[in-house]
Amino acid sequence: MVTEEEQLYSDVPPTKLRNKEEKFTPAKTTKFWVWVASMFFFNMLQNRFYAFRYKGAENYFDSDKSVQTILFAPHSNWWDGIVFYNITHRIFHKEIRLMIEELNRFPLFSKGGAYSVNKKSAQSAMKALKYSVDLLADFRNMLCIFPQGIIRPPHFRPIKFQTGLAFIAQNAVKRYGRINLIPVAFDYTFFRDNRPEVVVNFGNRIEFDANNIPKDRKELNHILEHALEQTCDEQFKDISNGDVSKYNILFKQHLKWYRRIEQRLKRIDIPPLADV
Repeated sequence: MVTEEEQLYSDVPPTKLRNKEEKFTPAKTTKFWVWVASMFFFNMLQNRFYAFRYKGAENYFDSDKSVQTILFAPHSNWWDGIVFYNITHRIFHKEIRLMIEELNRFPLFSKGGAYSVNKKSAQSAMKALKYSVDLLADFRNMLCIFPQGIIRPPHFRPIKFQTGLAFIAQNAVKRYGRINLIPVAFDYTFFRDNRPEVVVNFGNRIEFDANNIPKDRKELNHILEHALEQTCDEQFKDISNGDVSKYNILFKQHLKWYRRIEQRLKRIDIPPLADV
């Protein structure tokens, strides 16, 4: 029997498909809900993945801490937001601020640091972009952006952005004088365990001020697209070569009992059978 093929990806954002006016929801964090979210999202990763590896965090730690940093990454699946949450809280020790188009369906996420965007109209989307610039005034926050604007398949090429990130960067420079951006590559892959691993690469820091940020938004978009694509390609090379020696580990599970037996058996030197 032939069944209709499932459409996994759409070029139209969900809020445009719904074509409904939706109230803007800002982030409304409290210490209690941030703690709950931090524990909940970390446990989710630990329950589903064997390990969380990351490389290049020094690109943030070596930066001027008087300048805000924006992280931007591709968006291929549901786990990306959870990974961003753990990056900000457990690696950089910041509160996440993450733009979510589906927040009106999951309003509780606003208590963990998410805020909404409605792409039904340019005017509605602009409210979220201006709010993003406002968030950069508070250094307890770390702004995380998925600049493609829609979910794309893993390793999708070419990487193309909508203009939201460029708008935020340009207006951040106008208001605060300087801004740093770091491209981040996510991957979810199997190495030698029976569970996948989260692999995160932080690319080279991009520093902008009034003297070097392009005034043309398309030119700025091209620079940022190239930086993210380069970071993703470098990560793909590491994974293809099985080279994780330079990665830090956020967590790594203990081997299951049957994997421990397997490791023990590998160390036993079994002599060959004698010829009969």
